[in-house]
Amino acid sequence: MADITDLDRPYQAPDFSGWTCPAPLRDQPRIVMGHGGGGVLSGELVQHVFAPAFGGQVLSALADSATVTLGGTRLAFSTDTYVVRPLFFPGGSIGDLAVNGTVNDLAMSGARAAYLSCGFILEEGVEVELVAQVAEALGAAARAAGVEVATGDTKVVESGHGDGVYINTAGIGLVPDGVDIRPQRAVPGDVVIVSGDIGVHGVAVMSLREGLEFGTGIESDCAALGGLVESMLAVTPDLHVLRDPTRGGLAAALGEIASAAGVGVVLQERSVPVPDPVANACAVLGLDPLYVANEGKLVAFVPREHADAVLDAMRAHPLGARAAVIGECVDSHPGMVVARTGLGGTRVIDLPIGEQLPRIC
Repeated sequence: MADITDLDRPYQAPDFSGWTCPAPLRDQPRIVMGHGGGGVLSGELVQHVFAPAFGGQVLSALADSATVTLGGTRLAFSTDTYVVRPLFFPGGSIGDLAVNGTVNDLAMSGARAAYLSCGFILEEGVEVELVAQVAEALGAAARAAGVEVATGDTKVVESGHGDGVYINTAGIGLVPDGVDIRPQRAVPGDVVIVSGDIGVHGVAVMSLREGLEFGTGIESDCAALGGLVESMLAVTPDLHVLRDPTRGGLAAALGEIASAAGVGVVLQERSVPVPDPVANACAVLGLDPLYVANEGKLVAFVPREHADAVLDAMRAHPLGARAAVIGECVDSHPGMVVARTGLGGTRVIDLPIGEQLPRIC
């Protein structure tokens, strides 16, 4: 496993001048599944349709959660919708995702979630017992995360116009004084740390789908990360960026941060923790683990002078026991993520265009 001293070796940036992309233009007059995948298509939909229509300075930051000030108090505010299939999977359920996903979005601003709203969209004909099981899982996850479901709503759509149960949650939480965590704060010299094994959630969900039985027994990493973030902030409030790499995986998260901050990111590919079941499943499917979704991991951009202490604090927490330094920010190739391979070469880690694995969060 790499440590921070491995990053001191001089980095020779590859020459990308003259490169061309053979991919066709993404002219999509209708919504396709890839628009919900957290990649380039999702970003274009937000930037060219939603952001111009809604306007507003807060939205323009395009972070996991919005940071706003009301009555002199800084709040983080976020919302997300969950359409996972199947509703229950090894290590979790749509109810767990609905709580932990929103709690984690707030945590990526440094906030500890306090209250959630919950909206159920139910398909006509779904069993009430199944809805009750989902609700019980959601309530248990909320209690475990230390948040209260304070308000909600229920809608029913006609049979054939849904997929059993969809859930929307929104959450609010307090941002501590002196904390300013957002993608634009990444700077050259920052150390990039991931909190543990990647790709686990995506493979756990895939393992239940027809034709994708891997026999690995792997369980989703779905978890609320508020406590882990608090342990990191106890070391220093000067964490530059936090992001939970959900849709689009670690690759999408790093690409979005690099683009927002105008920095380059260099990964040490051998240092990225990929468990064997994930690596094996991805090999069978022809997937890159860097693009597989996570639901209980975070990636942090930390000033170099604080990186050792933050890494130690993460490893002392149950949700960060396998935290690892995986790279650094550089001033070359701004907006681009590259990986040093085990063979000594370099490859570009592009943003995914659409969605490799639909309906996993």
